[in-house]
Amino acid sequence: MNNSKPAALVTGASTGIGRSAAIALAKSGYDVIVNYSRSEDAAKLTARAAEAAGARVLLHRCDVSDEASVRAMLAEVEKAFGRLDVLINNAGTTVDVEPKNFDAMTVEAWNRVFSVNVLGVFLVTRAAAPLLKKSSNGCIVNTCSIAGLRPSAQPLPYAASKAAVANLTKTLANALAPEIRVNAVAPGWIEGEWMKRTLADNYDGLMARRAKYTPLKRCCTENDVADSMLSLILHNRFVTGEIIIVDGGFSSTT
Repeated sequence: MNNSKPAALVTGASTGIGRSAAIALAKSGYDVIVNYSRSEDAAKLTARAAEAAGARVLLHRCDVSDEASVRAMLAEVEKAFGRLDVLINNAGTTVDVEPKNFDAMTVEAWNRVFSVNVLGVFLVTRAAAPLLKKSSNGCIVNTCSIAGLRPSAQPLPYAASKAAVANLTKTLANALAPEIRVNAVAPGWIEGEWMKRTLADNYDGLMARRAKYTPLKRCCTENDVADSMLSLILHNRFVTGEIIIVDGGFSSTT
């Protein structure tokens, strides 16, 4: 199908950063492929919001760590839109195991985090690359994390997987140039469900403390991250291989 409107695939788009990015892209004139793995009802809400913003939307369930499913998803993208201009590799998972609790960290859980957070980035990128190379502004933005750039209290496999995403971003930027630009955003503490699950009953107090020591005096939001992604996609066309920290200056001043 020939389509003059650019198309963007957002993995893990049912909630959080993925949802904000999908809606922001729709508002910026993109048709959107909303990928999700489990949260179908939430993904439908994202799809409806993107449609309300003017996008044609393809809702597609796919585990990004499964190669056959990923290739089937990209085949469906080509059939539906005939093109792909933007890929946001946002799908991610973690475990609820404290970094010092080595014995509670199972091999199966560790491998699952790496399968989604790292292998998934590679599999979706590889499958999407032929379409992205045909775009006049082929662009990939990966969701990294401040946890992958400096020591943190995040679970070990999550932090290590995001460090791998940071390295993969730079490596892919070289491998896919000049046709495709590859960058990443690395959020700090984000207001919302992810940090509520991580911090539990300590959420309000610890988030307030983090905001106090952040130069911009608040914590990051999902929309802040989506805005940074859109800037890399729409405006920073001579930028590739970069990891943009989105944390209000916290990591550079503490």
